[in-house]
Amino acid sequence: MMKSREKLKMMIVSALFAAMTAIMAQIEIPLPLVPISGQTFAVGLTATVIGANYGALAMILYAALGAIGLPVFAQFSAGFSVIVGPTGGYIVSFIISAFIIGFILERTRFNFTMAIIANIIGMIMSLILGTIQLKYVADLSWHAAMVSGVYPFLIVGVIKAVLSAVIGILARKRLLSAHLLS
Repeated sequence: MMKSREKLKMMIVSALFAAMTAIMAQIEIPLPLVPISGQTFAVGLTATVIGANYGALAMILYAALGAIGLPVFAQFSAGFSVIVGPTGGYIVSFIISAFIIGFILERTRFNFTMAIIANIIGMIMSLILGTIQLKYVADLSWHAAMVSGVYPFLIVGVIKAVLSAVIGILARKRLLSAHLLS
C-alpha cells in the first residue's frame, strides 16, 4: 500500500498535469465547431506518465476547474455551460481516455509500442464520446457530427497520440529514475 506521503506526491503531480492540460488547451487551430487543441496531447501524455488513477484524477481536476469558472478550456473558456455544450463531451471524455490509456499501460508494459496503441485507443474514445454529445447538443445529423467532430481530428489525433506516447515514456523513465514518481 502506498504511503500517505507518496499519495500526496502523486496528487501534486496530478495537479501539475491538470495545469499542463490547461496550458496545452490554449494551443489550437480553430475550426467551425470543434477546434484542434493541445488538450488531447496533454491527456495522452498525462496518462502515459502517471497511469490510470492519477491520470484520471488530473483530468477530473482539469474539468472541475473549468466547470467552476477558471478559464482553462480552449480559448480561455470556462463554466459548466462548456461542459454541457457542444464540445463538453470531449472534455468529459478526457477523464475516461486518461483512465483507459493508463489502465492499458499498467496491465501490459510502459513501452513505446504499448503507449502508442493505448494513446490511439484513448484518442478514438475521446472522439466517439465527444461526437455523441456534439451531435445531440448541436442537433446535428450523424454525418454532420462526424464531419465536424471526427474527420478533421483523425490524422492530427494519431500524430498527437504517437507524440504523447513517445514523450510520455521518455518522461516517465526520467521521472522514475529521479524518484519523482511512485
